[in-house]
Amino acid sequence: MSDYKIKKTDAEWRAQLSPMDYQVTRQAATERAFTGRYWDHFADGQYRCICCNEVLFDAATKFDAGCGWPSYTEPVEQARVERVMDHSHGMVRVEVRCQHCGAHLGHVFDDGPAPTGERFCINSAALDFTPRST
Repeated sequence: MSDYKIKKTDAEWRAQLSPMDYQVTRQAATERAFTGRYWDHFADGQYRCICCNEVLFDAATKFDAGCGWPSYTEPVEQARVERVMDHSHGMVRVEVRCQHCGAHLGHVFDDGPAPTGERFCINSAALDFTPRST
C-alpha cells in the first residue's frame, strides 16, 4: 500500500463516515447501481473524496455511461488517484483509490469516450460535491 498522507484508525474513520460511506471507502464495497446520490447528478462543480476532501473529478468530465454509477473520463490530475490491480470476485479490474487517504473510489475501465477512452466508474458514497462558484 502507498504511503498515504492521511492516516486514521478504523474507529476514527467509522466516527467520520456514514455506514455506507465507510463500507465503500474503507472496505472496498460497492453501492448498488442507480442508488447513489451522484449517478444522475450533472450540476457544475467538483467531486471531492468523502474521506479527505481532496478534489478528484470535475463535472466537465462527467458523462452518463448508463451503468448506474457516476462516470468520468479522467480525474482532475492523474496523480490524485492511485490505480491498483483488483482480482476480487473472479474478475481482473483496475481499482481506483484516493492518493491522499487511500479511500476506495471505484474502478477504471477502457471503454470510455474520447478523449481518454477511459471510464472512471466511481461510487457516489466515495464522493462529496462542491458547486462551482459563478
